[in-house]
Amino acid sequence: MPSYRYADIKVEVKGKIGVIKFNRPKSLNSFGGNLLVDTLHAVKELDDHPDTVFTVLTGEGRFFSAGADVRGSRPLDENTADLTKTQLKILHLSRFTTMMELMRSLIDHRKVFVLALNGPGVGGGAAWFQGIADIILASETTYLQVPFNSLALVPESGSATNLARHMGVHRANDFLMFGRKLTVQELESWGLINRIFPVGGFHDSVVEFLEKQLEVNDGVSMMETKRLQNLPLRSERILAVYNAIDALSERLASGAPAARFRAKKADLEAKSKSRL
Repeated sequence: MPSYRYADIKVEVKGKIGVIKFNRPKSLNSFGGNLLVDTLHAVKELDDHPDTVFTVLTGEGRFFSAGADVRGSRPLDENTADLTKTQLKILHLSRFTTMMELMRSLIDHRKVFVLALNGPGVGGGAAWFQGIADIILASETTYLQVPFNSLALVPESGSATNLARHMGVHRANDFLMFGRKLTVQELESWGLINRIFPVGGFHDSVVEFLEKQLEVNDGVSMMETKRLQNLPLRSERILAVYNAIDALSERLASGAPAARFRAKKADLEAKSKSRL
């Protein structure tokens, strides 16, 4: 079996704590390059690790993740002029295989999945993992915001269902439908975040916190607690991911998101030039 070399993440094991760190800080850890495939490899690697109890997902730099790589992505309607809507949907469905397998692997992950938000999350960075994490720790600079509906998209990766379970349907709609920006204080008061740490030394604080839990609590028992809690939720979460991918493919096939993405990309490029 050939070994895998990570390009856009860092993976480290500290005793019983496995850490996956997004490492595209210049792109605000957006989901471009090899980041998603790298993360999938790391999740599977840590699932099989004989010693770890916790799997931590975090980011390098000031952002956790900005979600989709708008600047680095191809136009959504590139080379699609001669395709029917059905062909377009099949094409878009094929683009989500990595996302689907990553989400399934995290839903089925045996270790306690700790999401450590080192900073803001936007789009997929605000929605993919928050609804399926077992514990969420955040820096004081964290906020979450999604532009799905403003880009003629739908909530990704099952987030409509999974986040509603944590914050309630009405709050989830405010966040996902209207794009409400949620501060770290709001996220804590809504029950989505367990602890808030200072941004300085955040990653060290996360490891120290988890090491203290390991001093007090049995690792296998914590993993079993996670398994028992998540067992009745698995089918719902997997179905939510499938439904989201199906709905997202339908929206992309309609052509509406492509027009909005072009306008967004042009706006970003104009702002970038204005700073020069």
